Amino acid sequence: MKNRSTAILVFALITVIVAAGVYIYFLKQSDEADAKISADDLLKRTLEIPEMTTNLKNEHYIRVSFKIQTDDEKTKEELEKRDYQVKNVIIKLLSGTDAKDLQGTQGKIQLENQLKEKLNELAKPGSVEQVYITSILIQ
Repeated sequence: MKNRSTAILVFALITVIVAAGVYIYFLKQSDEADAKISADDLLKRTLEIPEMTTNLKNEHYIRVSFKIQTDDEKTKEELEKRDYQVKNVIIKLLSGTDAKDLQGTQGKIQLENQLKEKLNELAKPGSVEQVYITSILIQ
């Protein structure tokens, strides 16, 4: 009984180590792929959202601008054509957000991730890879 429990524990430990190794391998591959993209190619597939001002959930307002990195130039062009929908998604998301939720690094990362998720609904069949806040002022 003791040998069987030890064997199960060793098997579980090995499984976790292998899974972590595979995860790290694919994470590194993704980072290396992004690093291989030239700045010019990256720019060709990045959409700029100029500074916009809107109310937040509470009695604050925000002035913010973004860069939206897509998977290819066609996706960027699609989002440019849907400019009014992109801005609408941003305004709706921000109007439901409290100023305190945007405090600190984590709040801004959360905003970028939420926008990425919502914008991917518009980017079909392509995808939004990353949303970057390029300026932000909350008052």
